[in-house]
Amino acid sequence: MHKNELKKTILLASVIVTIGLVFNGFAYLKGGSAPSGDLGAAIEEGIEEYIQKQQVEANKAQAEANKPQVVTGDFTDDDAVLGDKDAPVTLVEWSDYECPFCKRYFTQTYPLIKEKYVDTGKVKIVFRDFPLGFHDPLATQQAIAAECAREQGGDDTYFAYHDLIFENTTSNGRGMQKEKLYDLAEEVGVNRTKFTECLDSEKYKDEVQKDIADGGKAGVRGTPAFLINDQFVSGAQPFSNFEQIIEGELNK
Repeated sequence: MHKNELKKTILLASVIVTIGLVFNGFAYLKGGSAPSGDLGAAIEEGIEEYIQKQQVEANKAQAEANKPQVVTGDFTDDDAVLGDKDAPVTLVEWSDYECPFCKRYFTQTYPLIKEKYVDTGKVKIVFRDFPLGFHDPLATQQAIAAECAREQGGDDTYFAYHDLIFENTTSNGRGMQKEKLYDLAEEVGVNRTKFTECLDSEKYKDEVQKDIADGGKAGVRGTPAFLINDQFVSGAQPFSNFEQIIEGELNK
């Protein structure tokens, strides 16, 4: 429940309690009995019912917001692909290496999608960059660095480097020192000198900017965001949500 809704609930509950107390007090002054436990219980029950109703409405609103939206157009570009290029379902991901929600998706959901759908040839993942301004300069440097790794080793090296960034960063724009990006390049087997030249010259900055622009056209307003065929999904949602959409696409 949002804070504003909670405030309204508390205010209304206070009003209900006040009315009940005034009513009971008036009855008592008129010669009635002392405030009964039954009335107090009824007031508490009424408040609880109201809170539950508000929570149900809030859950409905959140579920509606989480529903995938249909987005038409080809947003795959020429970015790195993980999986069978002929897979029937394409999952385009816009992500920010410094986004803690993106890291949570990488840690909790991505491995399940990869195991069940990518490794079995049903889904291919296209990774596109969407570094957020308040995570820069590091987020954009990481995105460029991954492209520099891909330049030397192809898509497999790209995703190996992608994994290492997420595994090593602590997120929020200060997740690692830039120097670490050069060390990670050596870990995936690329030439450090060539990689350094590529990263320091910001060779792929325009490519990153194009990813951001295309993401905006698709409706990306934050990260992570996904396009599963033509179903747009926003946020680090649980695996079950992805599973439902992917299965729906596979059964069409």
